[in-house]
Amino acid sequence: MAKRPVAPTATDEEARALLERYRCPVPFHEVRTRFLGNIASPIMGASPMKEVESLWGGELPEFETIEAANELIGALVMGLWNRLTRHQERGNPFRLTRLDVPATREGLAALALMRRQELDGFIAGLFGKETALDLPERATRGLDALGEMRALMAAVLDLANDETKPATSLDLQATLPNMREMTRISEHEIHAIVLACKRARGQMLATLPAS
Repeated sequence: MAKRPVAPTATDEEARALLERYRCPVPFHEVRTRFLGNIASPIMGASPMKEVESLWGGELPEFETIEAANELIGALVMGLWNRLTRHQERGNPFRLTRLDVPATREGLAALALMRRQELDGFIAGLFGKETALDLPERATRGLDALGEMRALMAAVLDLANDETKPATSLDLQATLPNMREMTRISEHEIHAIVLACKRARGQMLATLPAS
């Protein structure tokens, strides 16, 4: 039976559905930050297709038809990736995925896990297969701040999952505003890193001899 093709400008929800259809092991919220990190990366060999393939460990999933392959690639590259490139503009900062959760252990654990995965995804996309990068000073400071936020998110996750540690409803309610503040700081630092890396790439390209 023929299926309606997904347009190259597929929405986030359509891209999410395709990732689920092909059993992508990386959750959609982390895919977003991995793509953004790779967009910002100073690695000259970085490419959208390589990053898409990395979501499945280096090889795309099997497709029944070439149309099905084009559907997925169009949604992820022409759609999601291209939308994320707009966050390289100063007036268009990136926003982490919003999740309304109750002030319970389960709710806090879900939120903390998502934030930790998002931060891990951004750093993974930025570094690719490299273990070290020559980044501008502002980007380096931003990564240090993200490392601190990541550690705090992991601590919240451990606390929420450890039922041997007491946590009253008031404690849990008080943690949610802290999580929102950590989200705000993370977004600010991600945006600063993206802008700093874009500026550094432009300066580097300006020094290259014209071919």
